[in-house]
Amino acid sequence: MTPMPLIFAATCDLAGKVRGKAFPAGQLEKRLKRGVGWTPTNVMINCFDGIGDSPFGALGDLLLVPDPATEVRADFGAGVTEHYMLGDITSLDGEPWALCTRSILRGALDRLKRVAGVHLLGAFEHEFQLKGAPGIRNQGFGREAFELQRRLSETLMAALQEAGMEPDSIMKEFGPNQYEVVVGPDKGVRAADAAVLLRELTRSAARAQGEEATFTPIRDVASVGNGVHIHMSFLNDDGSPATYDENGACGMSALTSAFSAGVLKYLENIVALTAPSAISYERLTPHRWSAAYNNLGFRDREASLRVCPVTAKDPASIARQFNIEYRAADAAACPHLALAAVVHAGCQGIEEGLTAPAPTEEDLSLLPPEELAARGFVRLPSSLEEALDRFQSCDVAKGWFADPFPAVYRAHKQAELASIAELDTEARCAAYEDTY
Repeated sequence: MTPMPLIFAATCDLAGKVRGKAFPAGQLEKRLKRGVGWTPTNVMINCFDGIGDSPFGALGDLLLVPDPATEVRADFGAGVTEHYMLGDITSLDGEPWALCTRSILRGALDRLKRVAGVHLLGAFEHEFQLKGAPGIRNQGFGREAFELQRRLSETLMAALQEAGMEPDSIMKEFGPNQYEVVVGPDKGVRAADAAVLLRELTRSAARAQGEEATFTPIRDVASVGNGVHIHMSFLNDDGSPATYDENGACGMSALTSAFSAGVLKYLENIVALTAPSAISYERLTPHRWSAAYNNLGFRDREASLRVCPVTAKDPASIARQFNIEYRAADAAACPHLALAAVVHAGCQGIEEGLTAPAPTEEDLSLLPPEELAARGFVRLPSSLEEALDRFQSCDVAKGWFADPFPAVYRAHKQAELASIAELDTEARCAAYEDTY
């Protein structure tokens, strides 16, 4: 029997998981207009496949409409071509659904255009690990460990390019069996789409080489974690850069300064959306080169928001390279949702006329609480429960999202937490490693 080619229409949901359904490839034209059927309560499926209390019950119907701009065809040599597209969730009348993560991001980017007249250019930098014991030990950034996975690395980079991304670099990272893969920036929603596709292609490329990749925030609290760093810059309508000012503090334009200040002010309120697992907070601690306070860093990897280095020398090239990096994120987060939260916080800073604080250079964990408070520094939440509380307690941050998002998100995460409530830290890490 000849297999029927299928296309998988997908959404990256509140759990950061890619779910959807497949249809015959011959129906593509019809599906691009009418999508495939989707169920509102699916939004309550958490990362462990539990279902939280749903406001929708058994009622309602939606459409998941594939976007051909996100099409992926990938053949990893197993005789099967992976063929899928990300899509938007809409009502049966074609209106964006309030809980569609791509639509949520689109709303944030529209706000940025309204308040600042610019477009966002973004790139997600990912760390991941291969499960099992490393083939060679003591290989932080090591060539030998890279060579062990050269075939996987070259296969992955080819797949990323085939999917329309611009492969930048891949390396053996510091941790056991840990690697980092970087792609070039994309404009608008495409930046988050690329992050989703990169994770899926990495898992598939690993399987094709007999390996299993995990993007879990942390496998072992005695070792390193896996972060996601979101690089952002701004473009005017004519494509010229708007992020840099050679006379600005740390090279930031007034727009970048206000955007950064907004991110830092509301960081404690949005981290539940950018680092949304129970074990994310084992990583967001001092001295892990992650993020523990709402501080700005000038090329400092301990900062939550960092002004990145550039290699260019002339002002025009510097302006094109100049970017800021949000570091309080991991791959338990849906990229669309994480980026939407950061962009909304930045927009809030622009609307409030804020100015970025001076970058820190010292170890904030050594400062007494009084000094931290006097200088405006806040320790980020130390648990997902606390992070959810800080999101829910901030009417400004909740107001960026249409109803019923805030209540649905909390119920979704509470169900996730309930499913691991009886587990100790080691068992929690194992559970997240399995699912991400």
